[in-house]
Amino acid sequence: MSKTKFDQIKKAILGSKYDLSIVFITPKKIEELNRIYRDINKPTDILSFPLSKTSGEMFICLSETRKMAKEFDRAYENFLAYLFIHGCVHLMGYDHGPKMDKIEEKFRKQFNV
Repeated sequence: MSKTKFDQIKKAILGSKYDLSIVFITPKKIEELNRIYRDINKPTDILSFPLSKTSGEMFICLSETRKMAKEFDRAYENFLAYLFIHGCVHLMGYDHGPKMDKIEEKFRKQFNV
């Protein structure tokens, strides 16, 4: 996924003034973060951390993303965009559930994901 697409999605969901850091990390490092912050001792594809109402961090493990794309039978680029939308909606303050699903669906449609 291009930097431009990341930026377009981020602006649509979080706004142009939101300060978002995106870090691409190894499976070992994301497993460590997942264990520390979610008490889950295995790697994951994405983690999002709000720092304030106008800033946040997102950690993405591309190798885990590639594995999960296959599991969900999606093209890698498409699944990466799907995850990025998911992470941005978490940064808006939503937790998993019907309301979050509806918001994500709106942005997936907007970006053909």
